Amino acid sequence: MRRELIGAMERERPTLRVTNVPQTAIAKDLLEFLECKLGTDTVFAIEISTDRNNWKSRGFGRVQFATLEAKSKAHLLSLRNDLVFKSHSLKLSETYDDIIPRPIRADHRLDGGVLHVGFMVQDDYLRVLERWEDVRGWLMPERRRLEFWLWNNGECYKLEVLFDDVLETVGCCFNGSSCNALLLRVKYAPRIYQKVSGPNIASKLRPDRYHICKENFDFLWVRTTDFSRTKAVGQSTAFYWEINAELLTLDLFSCFSCYREDMKGLTLKGGGEFSSAPEIVPLVKGPSDSKLAYEILFQLNSLVHTQKISIASVDTDLIDILRVLPVETAVMILQKFHKLLSTCYNPVSFVKENLPVSERNFQSRPLSSFKRLIDHNVMSCHRALVTPSKIYCLGPELETSNYVVKNFAEYASDFMRVSFVEEDWGKLSANAISTSVQLGIFSKPFRTKIYHRILSVLQHGIVIGDKRFEFLAFSASQLRSNSVWMFASNDKVTAEDVREWMGCFKKIRSVSKCAARMGQLFSSSLPTLVVPVQDVKIIPDIEVTSDGINYCFSDGIGKISLPFAREVAQKCGLNDTPSAFQIRYGGYKGVVAVDRNSFRKMSLRGSMHKFESKIRMLNVTKWSESMPCFLNREIVTLLSTLGIKDEAFETLQQEQLHLLGQMLTNREAALDVLQSLCGADSQNILVKMLLQGYEPNVEPYLSMMLLANHESLLSDLKCRCRIYVPKGQVLVGCLDETATLNYGQVYVRLSIKKAELEHADQNFFHKVDEKTAIVIGKVVVTKNPCLHPGDVRVLEAVYEAELEDKGLVDCLVFPQKGERPHPNECSGGDLDGDQFFISWDKDLIPCQTDAPMDYTGSRPRIMDHEVTLEEIQKFFVDYMINDTLGAISTAHLVHADREPDKARSEKCLELATLHSMAVDFAKTGAPAEMPRSLKPREFPDFMQRVDKPMYASLGVLGKLYRATINSTVQERSKFVWSKKMAEALYDHDLEVNGFEAFLSTAQTHKDMYEEKMSFLMNYYEVESEDEILTGNMRNKATFLQRDNRRYGDMKDRILLFMKNLQREARERFENSCKVGEHQRLASAWYHVTYHTNYCQESMKSCLSFPWIVGDILLKIKSVNSREIQREQPVFSHVYHKSPRRPATRDESM
Repeated sequence: MRRELIGAMERERPTLRVTNVPQTAIAKDLLEFLECKLGTDTVFAIEISTDRNNWKSRGFGRVQFATLEAKSKAHLLSLRNDLVFKSHSLKLSETYDDIIPRPIRADHRLDGGVLHVGFMVQDDYLRVLERWEDVRGWLMPERRRLEFWLWNNGECYKLEVLFDDVLETVGCCFNGSSCNALLLRVKYAPRIYQKVSGPNIASKLRPDRYHICKENFDFLWVRTTDFSRTKAVGQSTAFYWEINAELLTLDLFSCFSCYREDMKGLTLKGGGEFSSAPEIVPLVKGPSDSKLAYEILFQLNSLVHTQKISIASVDTDLIDILRVLPVETAVMILQKFHKLLSTCYNPVSFVKENLPVSERNFQSRPLSSFKRLIDHNVMSCHRALVTPSKIYCLGPELETSNYVVKNFAEYASDFMRVSFVEEDWGKLSANAISTSVQLGIFSKPFRTKIYHRILSVLQHGIVIGDKRFEFLAFSASQLRSNSVWMFASNDKVTAEDVREWMGCFKKIRSVSKCAARMGQLFSSSLPTLVVPVQDVKIIPDIEVTSDGINYCFSDGIGKISLPFAREVAQKCGLNDTPSAFQIRYGGYKGVVAVDRNSFRKMSLRGSMHKFESKIRMLNVTKWSESMPCFLNREIVTLLSTLGIKDEAFETLQQEQLHLLGQMLTNREAALDVLQSLCGADSQNILVKMLLQGYEPNVEPYLSMMLLANHESLLSDLKCRCRIYVPKGQVLVGCLDETATLNYGQVYVRLSIKKAELEHADQNFFHKVDEKTAIVIGKVVVTKNPCLHPGDVRVLEAVYEAELEDKGLVDCLVFPQKGERPHPNECSGGDLDGDQFFISWDKDLIPCQTDAPMDYTGSRPRIMDHEVTLEEIQKFFVDYMINDTLGAISTAHLVHADREPDKARSEKCLELATLHSMAVDFAKTGAPAEMPRSLKPREFPDFMQRVDKPMYASLGVLGKLYRATINSTVQERSKFVWSKKMAEALYDHDLEVNGFEAFLSTAQTHKDMYEEKMSFLMNYYEVESEDEILTGNMRNKATFLQRDNRRYGDMKDRILLFMKNLQREARERFENSCKVGEHQRLASAWYHVTYHTNYCQESMKSCLSFPWIVGDILLKIKSVNSREIQREQPVFSHVYHKSPRRPATRDESM
């Protein structure tokens, strides 16, 4: 309740919109009139909107009152028509924001303070790096932030501390008997602004005829980097604010949720420098003669940056004890610090305490990073986040390797991912890097110091210990996430050597294209087989010129012979041979589809060739497969625009909600969800358990995982409108090489379950065999992202015997005939790996379609010289400035919801054009600038933008959102493993004779598995086992809530870590006993996990451990067969009922 009240208070603003203002009136007249009605000093600022800069009043504006009471009184007078100004009755209404953001309460505006910045050396000892006097403190709980205004070398700066970034607030006693100081311990650095003023500055509020303010705000706040001499702000994690005692009030700090008082006082003491670099801080300085291994030094930096240890505690004692240890042992011990919930101020003692345990565990250590990379194509990736004032070292984290790193596996630790992010790790806004500060239409954008900081890091690199990491390249996905690869050159290999090995880029004279080509081999991929040049045939593209535009029907697609495809599939670890592979082969990229008539291993086209390269390894990034199909907000918006009834979407959603409602208690429903919505195959252990006969609410591990999937699917429905379409698939696009299909036709042969083939309503299938069928009839096709109504195509799926002979399965085969390729009509797609949404549900097929948009992009700028590395680095930063994709997509969603013509409205069509330009920016370098008139000021409720003004959407997305709210607002069940549960649900059918002899081995194996899993849970700050097993985090950090792509990348890394951990555990299992003893050891694994003798009330569950060998346990179950007792206690009493809570933005991504 307290949080709801605070939320209501936060949304209140002292500003109202004023309309019916006489056009002859000026701001000063309006202020005098209002204060005559309300009293002296009741109005703070007035802004009257003008057609152009001060030309003519538009008759409306905003009034910011001094207090909420004055605002309420003015609003009441307006409702009574008692505000008659120059014969005009002024109308006042709520508006989106204040003219000048400032604290609403006067006692929250505190001047004359002193600010100390530094870090904690002990709980009661602050090492001060710098201090400022005469500091203004603005406390703004209504905006969830605290601002400090301070002066440094004659310049005014602002530090903006967000409430959500504060770990702890402590009221302290400074030279007095009462609480007169505040200690803020923060997770992230504050945002830093510099005050910019002058005659030509486009200030927030310049006094003139139509603007007036009681204080001087004729300036701009511009983002900047750390201004202090020692980079003190970047090195600080604690801020100590002495407050003028005369300004203190009793409830001043009550707005902080984590506030406490400590009257013992705090020791403040100045200190020396702790950072090894003048610009990039904080980086730990190791003693020059310490020769501390890079891996150890990186971990020390990581622990300092995540506040697991204090930078002051990284002293010679700690360095001395670490440098004599084997690197692997030292790293293993240091990673244990991530388990700590608070800062450790005596790391030496912690290391000594954990040394015996680590030495014991080291005897059976997992695979080395090098062997894991070579054998399993999994790399340990060190990461660095560079913010405007700090650096964070993270990892190493596991991720699927790329061919560059694998080729230089000996130097894998010399590669590092570097991302440029906001202080709170979120996306760095374009305005923080470049902004407009001058008046006039010809004014140039102002590059902030953050722009120059990013460019400096790219040009000069990052130094950690003896390694200097230099810019290497970036992939397309890295560019979108503002990340690059860096490499620490050594005596044998330099960053330039790596680029030369990748290929020759000198002929590419476009900066944007050259950058894209350099990143081509950095895609996560699986190396398969070397293909000599003589085994590759170059075949012509299929091109057509229509209305003066040259279209390539075969853009990005080639062929692969069936025998070679089988070899490649085997190298990829696949039992069945896919019909198509997405590949990287030297300078070629795209898709190769199986051609049974091809004699060459591969046939590639010119459209696939991007640059010259001598690399002959065939790398596979993905392959064709059957994927479940979901609607999303964009597709629903376009289908609704084209006339699909709301009821069609509501019916599909209701069917999914009904299925999800049954999956926790009904075995058939659980199987349906796992196989259909989650895409699980028959090898999935949960599917095997259900097929074996386990009920969803009987076996603890099965129930825990089903509950996690249930929760995730419900959240996706509510927050992303991710509605499952049973009569649909997501398929990779391929080309009809037989030239059989006509324009308007497609060929679709699907892998399909036997139950679906036998379903009476499936008359749109032509059965081919027991596993596949061909779709026949009208289908709707599109591709994400889709913003233009013409992106949705209605095509005819046909049966062609010649194409059936080709054997292409789980591909969407497009014709090579017509005036324009169908993939290009769908959001400007091609055939180099694009995936298409296809549905044969008649309720989702529009009766009519719109003409597709013209996706012909602008030509890239061609240089008159070879592209330089400096130009590529500058392009990277320019991309960060001009990346407007997210803003355009959001604006389109809002306008399509509010406009009568939906996505056909002029605003949405303009946004669709801008979106296409923004997508092409990475290739063309031509930016897409969104006009201010298209930026939304209010957001629909289904977007859950609680920080912005919201309205109740009347469109289909609003209806679908509220239907999920009505369905999901209920008591939530949280899985809690206990000794009582273990006693009730222990399955004696999983015991075999002689398992007792393996209990000690099983316990050792479990401890090692649990140790690694516990580390991962602490590292990613998750609380329960199911979150780490599924990657579905319940309490996501703010930056993950805002960025689906980064959350998806993190989820992939978590799942890869767990896959690797479980593979290591399985290998340990198989190496610990003979084949004939597997069942006894598996039974022992189950026993040490589930039996009450091994269950402690305080420990977190590790129920997944025995099910790593679930195939063996299920064989034991079937042999022992005392059928699963249906009368056995079920999970109605197993869950801990969590209190009902309001929906939050944590669920919005």
